[in-house]
Amino acid sequence: MSETFVAEHALEYPGGYTRSVGPVIGRFLTGLRDGRIEGVRARDGRVIVPPTEYDPVTSDEIGGDDGDWVDVGPAGRVVTWSWVANPRVGKHPLDRPFAFALIRLDGADTALLHAVDCGSPDGIVTGARVAPRWRAERVGKITDIECFTVLADGEQPVAATPRHVAADGAGDADGTDEGAVTSMNSAFRLEYRIPAGAATRRYLNGLAEGRIVGGRAPSSTEVYAASRGTDPKTGEPTSIEVEISDAGCVTTYCVVNIPGLSELAPEIPYVSAQILLDGADNMMFGLIRGCPVEDVHMGMRVKAKWADELKPDHRSILHWEPTGEPDAPYEHYKDNL
Repeated sequence: MSETFVAEHALEYPGGYTRSVGPVIGRFLTGLRDGRIEGVRARDGRVIVPPTEYDPVTSDEIGGDDGDWVDVGPAGRVVTWSWVANPRVGKHPLDRPFAFALIRLDGADTALLHAVDCGSPDGIVTGARVAPRWRAERVGKITDIECFTVLADGEQPVAATPRHVAADGAGDADGTDEGAVTSMNSAFRLEYRIPAGAATRRYLNGLAEGRIVGGRAPSSTEVYAASRGTDPKTGEPTSIEVEISDAGCVTTYCVVNIPGLSELAPEIPYVSAQILLDGADNMMFGLIRGCPVEDVHMGMRVKAKWADELKPDHRSILHWEPTGEPDAPYEHYKDNL
């Protein structure tokens, strides 16, 4: 039996993912930073929490006027919940078993999703009264509420304490003079494993031999380089192995001028292209090297530059270089743009 290939990948934004939040979400996050929860009132009187810029029912623009805003909570009732028995460190909001719950805060007409720290599944029921546990060091994120806790009969929620000053000393302890929150930065890293199927194993083993292997379905004449195992048009298994040329033509391409996109990326500027290989009916993605970026064009004939040491790995093809042959006619690749 051939070796099973498993690829381990990580998708990560260097420095975290930063986005602007707009005036509506910005006001909501500013409120969390300052220890309060605000909702936005729709035209029919419904109070939406978390607020949205548009009414999800009518699409009316809301939240633009101070009169649209209303303080809610901080306590509320559990609408529904789900128990997390084995939280993953770094992935879940708490490092111990907890409940994810939809919570309708007092004064709101919609529910907010958050964690409830209640010890065991017996500690929470639908309809339970809950209140936020505020972090002392708040920055303007939903995680400024560490979690919610279940209130005993007659127990009142505890107000947020004055906010701790960040390490850089920005702002007063109560956060009132820092202005509105306008953006947020979140650490982002997704790790995942992909086990190769039969078709991908054939392709990877081919790369280790300096060959590009594709496949086609028995009822079709269309050949797919690096086939994923099924014909994309019919879903039929591409069970017939077909060796494909390591030369072809550029169909579409992009000149990259943004640095730091990948540790494997060459110095900018460089060209990423879709390449239609001879004998294939789909494109392969690759880097174009061996000529100035301004010389790359549609129809350019290119050939794979193989590594000196071949492995069952996509890095066996270092890049693609111009062959110097006449350009492929537009009719040849017009259906692959």
